[in-house]
Amino acid sequence: MHVDRHDVFWMIPAKDNAVQVDFDDAQARLKVRNLDVFDDHDLANSLTQGLGLPASVVPPNGIPPIFPVRAKVSFDIVWDGAIDTAQINNPSEHFKGTFFATQTTIKWSSDQDGFSFESEPPNPVRNLLSVLGREKNGVFFT
Repeated sequence: MHVDRHDVFWMIPAKDNAVQVDFDDAQARLKVRNLDVFDDHDLANSLTQGLGLPASVVPPNGIPPIFPVRAKVSFDIVWDGAIDTAQINNPSEHFKGTFFATQTTIKWSSDQDGFSFESEPPNPVRNLLSVLGREKNGVFFT
């Protein structure tokens, strides 16, 4: 997650062919290659635009300032079949949806000047919880 200079959390659109969904079978895939991003090092530096946090906020030593650097990331996320299903309908909050707890794997890599990282091979045992869902809310709640 990167926060821009206007304190806006933003997302990057993916190419149409990067996403595949078969909602009826609770399966989906998001596969992205060489996406240009900022590496903010940690959440604190992302939220403070590289200013870190002082020890008075995060004892005992604070979080040192680290300016974001450009990086490229690739990832392949696979949601593979329902373990459990939840139907939610909350008219008072104008919210309803169908949600599947799924077995999910992620393969991740990142490259930047002087550093690269690649995750271990995808392993569904490492996953604590993943949800694939379809919802309607707000003006779309009907």
